[in-house]
Amino acid sequence: MTSPASHPTLSPDEPSLEQLRERYREDKARQIALLKNSALGRRSVRGVLHHFSELADGLLRKLWQRADIPAQAALVAVGGFGRAQLFPYSDIDVLVLLPTELQQSGNEALTQRMEQFISSCWDAGLEIGSSVRSIEECLQDAAEDLTLQTAMLESRRICGNAALFDDYQSRYRAQLDPQAFVESKLLEMRQRHAKHDFTPYALEPNCKESPGGLRDLHTMLWLAKGAGFGNSWRELAEKGLITPFEEQQLDANEALLSLIRARLHAVAGRHEDRLVFDLQTTVAEAFGYSSTTPEGKKLAMRASETLMRHYYWAAKAVTQLCQIVRMSIEERLNPSSYEPIALNERFYEKAGTIEVASDDLYEREPHAILETFLMYEHNEGFTGLSSRTLRALYGTRDLMDAAFRRDPVNRATFMKILQQPRGITHAMRLMNQTSVLGRYLWPFRRIVGQMQHDLFHVYTVDQHILMVLRNVRRFFMAEHAHEYPFCSQLAGGWDKPWILYVAALFHDIGKGRGGDHSVIGAVEVKRFCRAHGIAKADAELIEFLVREHLTMSQVAQKQDLSDPEVIKAFAERVGNERHLTALYLLTVADIRGTSPKVWSAWKGKLLEDTYRLTLRVLGGRAPDAAAEIEARKREALVQLALSAQPFESHKKLWETLDVSYFMRHEAADIAWHTRHISRHVGSDKPVVRARRSLAGEGLQVLVYAPDQADLFARICGYFDRAGFSILDARVHTAHNGYALDTFQVIAPAMQEQYRELMHMIESDLAQTLVRGGPLPEPSRRRISRRVKSFPFAPRVLLRPDEKAQHWLLAISASDRAGLLYIIARILAQHGLSVQLAKISTLGERVEDTFLIEGAELQDNQQQLRIETELLKALSLNA
Repeated sequence: MTSPASHPTLSPDEPSLEQLRERYREDKARQIALLKNSALGRRSVRGVLHHFSELADGLLRKLWQRADIPAQAALVAVGGFGRAQLFPYSDIDVLVLLPTELQQSGNEALTQRMEQFISSCWDAGLEIGSSVRSIEECLQDAAEDLTLQTAMLESRRICGNAALFDDYQSRYRAQLDPQAFVESKLLEMRQRHAKHDFTPYALEPNCKESPGGLRDLHTMLWLAKGAGFGNSWRELAEKGLITPFEEQQLDANEALLSLIRARLHAVAGRHEDRLVFDLQTTVAEAFGYSSTTPEGKKLAMRASETLMRHYYWAAKAVTQLCQIVRMSIEERLNPSSYEPIALNERFYEKAGTIEVASDDLYEREPHAILETFLMYEHNEGFTGLSSRTLRALYGTRDLMDAAFRRDPVNRATFMKILQQPRGITHAMRLMNQTSVLGRYLWPFRRIVGQMQHDLFHVYTVDQHILMVLRNVRRFFMAEHAHEYPFCSQLAGGWDKPWILYVAALFHDIGKGRGGDHSVIGAVEVKRFCRAHGIAKADAELIEFLVREHLTMSQVAQKQDLSDPEVIKAFAERVGNERHLTALYLLTVADIRGTSPKVWSAWKGKLLEDTYRLTLRVLGGRAPDAAAEIEARKREALVQLALSAQPFESHKKLWETLDVSYFMRHEAADIAWHTRHISRHVGSDKPVVRARRSLAGEGLQVLVYAPDQADLFARICGYFDRAGFSILDARVHTAHNGYALDTFQVIAPAMQEQYRELMHMIESDLAQTLVRGGPLPEPSRRRISRRVKSFPFAPRVLLRPDEKAQHWLLAISASDRAGLLYIIARILAQHGLSVQLAKISTLGERVEDTFLIEGAELQDNQQQLRIETELLKALSLNA
C-alpha cells in the first residue's frame, strides 16, 4: 500500500496535465463531430455516449493514479455517469469511497491528496461533481435524500478497492425499502411533471425533464432496479412486466431521445437540454432533415417542424409506455391491491383503473374501444386505464380505420362521450394520449404534434385545442366560477354544453394545411355534424363558431367600440343572442388557452364590453348615441356628488368636450377625469394622475395638457424608459386645444409597489412634459430568442375610415421593448396626431390600430413615405 504521506513521482515519459487535457479535448471533439453527422443512426448513439464515458473513465484513472490515492479507497461513478452513457456536456458525478477508519483518521496528507485529485480533474477538462464519504455516511445521507439514494442506485466502480465497492453495494441494497422508494420516486416524477404543466407538448420542451422525456424512462428503470425486477428493458421483458413489443418500443424511443439530447449538446456547445427555438433548426439539420412539402399540404414543412413532430411522437409513446411499466411494477409489488372487480362481461375495475377482461377484447369487439372512455366518464372513482388496457389499446390502433369511423355505433358512442355531464376533459386527454382521438377524429390526427409559429401559442395545436376544451368545460363547473365569473354566469343558462365542446375540438383543426384555418375547420366540422346526425340548428351554430372564432377578439382589440357602427356591424354578423353568447364563451376559452402571457384583465374587459354592447343591439335597442351619452353624464354626476364635488363644478370642463369623448369613456372614467381636471381647465401646467385600473390589472394614467403633435410620442417615450407596457390609449383633444388622454399600463412587480409607481408617474411624467425638448432617439434593446427564431414580417396598412374623417393605421409586427414609442415618434415627425390607439399584444407579436389625422395624409407620396418609414423601423434589422 502506498502511504498517504508519500508523494507521487512522475516518470519522465508520463504525459503532463496539459497533454492529458489536450488529448481528452481532441478525443471528445471527434465524438462530438460524429454526433453532428446525420449518418449516425439512433441505435449507434449508445456507442458514442459509452465512448464519452470511457474517455472520462480513462482520464479519471490516470489522475487517480497521479494523485497517489491509498489503495483502500475506491473511485465510483454515480448518477447518469454511473450508467456509462455520458452526454457531451453532462456533469461527471463521482464518489470517492473511503473505509471508515481512513475517513475518520483526520489525515491532512490524505485530505491534500483528495483536493489535488479533484483540482486536477477540473484542470484536465473534466467538469466533475464530487463527494468523499465512507459507506456509513453514504447510507445515512441516502436515507435522508432521495436524489442521492437514486444516484447511488446507479453506482459503477471506476478504479480502486473492489471489495469496498462490493460491500457498499450490498449494504445499500439491504437498506433500500423498495415500496418506499417506488412511492417516493413516483411522487417526485409527478412534481417534475407539474413544473412542465403535465404536458410533453410545450413548443420548447426539455428533452430530459419534460413529461415523455428521458428522465421518465430513467425513472421507470430506477423503479425496476429499486424493486429488484431488473436493470434493463430486456430484463423487464424476461420477467413478464412488459411485452417484447413494448421492450422494442421503449428501446427505440430511448435511443431517439438520447440522440436528440446528444445532438442538442453538440450543436449548443454546452449543457443544454431544452429544445429552444434557436437550436431546433440546427439540431434538425444534424438529423438530415430539410424543408419539405408533405403530400396534401400547400406549405413546406420546416426542418425544425419535422424534428419536433418526431420528438412529440416519441414523447407521446414514452408517456404511454411508462404508464404501462409503472402500473406493472406497482401491481407486482402490491398484488393484493390489484384484485379485479367485474363491471360487465368486457371490463373490470382494478385499483381504480379500467381493465379489459381479455387481451384480445378490442380485436373481437372494436366497439369496446370507445366504450372504454364512456365508462371512464361514468365512474368518478376511475383514475385511468390499467396497464393491460393501455397495452391492448397500444397494440390495436390499426383497427381504428375508415370503417371504424363510419360505424354508426361508434359515432353514437363518441357523441355520448361529448355529452356526458362530467369527465369530458380527462376523457379527451386520455383518448389523445392513447392515440384513439386522432384515429377516430381523422382531421385531429393531422395536428397532433403540429407546431405553431405565431409567437403567442406555447403549445402544439392538439394541446392548445385540449386546453381550450378544458377552459370551456370549466365554465360549466361551479368550483371554477371564481376564475370566470361572467362566463360561468352565461354558461349557467346554456342548454347544450356539448355544442361548445365540438366547436372547441374543431376551431383550430385546419391549421398547418395552408389557407384560412377557420374556413378549413368550418368545412371539417360541417362534415362531422352531418356524419353524426347533429340537428340542423345546432350544426349551423357549431359551424358558425368554428368559422368566426377569431372575429370577436379582432373587433374587441382592433376596432373602436365607442363607434355604434362597429357594434352594429358585429351584431349583424353574429345574428342573435345565442350565437353571441356561444362565440363569447369560445373566444375567452381560446385566448386563455394560448399562453399564460396572452390573457389579461384588460382583454377580458374589452371582450365583455363587446358582448354587452352587442347584446343591446341584438335585443332590439338601436344604437342611440345621444341617449347613451346622457345616461353616462347622469351616472358621472351621481358619482361626483358622492365624492363631495362642488355643484356644477363639472361644467367648465364638460363644455370643452364633444360627443366622441363621452362615447369613448364610461361614467366612472368621466367622473374621475372631472374630479382631477375641473380646477385646472386652461392651466399651462400638465395634470397627471394615476390610479389602479378598474379592469383589475395595472394602472390607469390620466394626462391633461396643452395639445401638441408630439404629445402622444412624448408620453409613450416616458413609459418606455420607465419600464411600463401600454395596454390601451384613449386620446382626445378638447375644444380648447387641450389633450385629455387616458392610458392603461402595466409593469413588473406592480401588485407589490403600485402606490410607489403611481406617485412616480404623477411626478416624473409631468416633469417630462414640462421639460419638452426634442424627442429622444429610441433605445436599442435585445430582441427575444423567440422573435429571432420566428421572425414575423411586419405589415403596415393605412386607409381612410368609413366616414373619411380620419385615417386608420393598422400595424402587425414582432414585439420588442419600446416598439410603441418607435411608431409614435415617426407619426409625430410627420405632424400626425393620434386620436385613438388600440394596443394588442399576442405573446411576441403586436397587432396595433391607430386612428390618426394630419395634413400629410392628404398627399399620396407622403402616405407612401410614412408607410415606408414605419416598415423600416418595425424590421428586426432596424
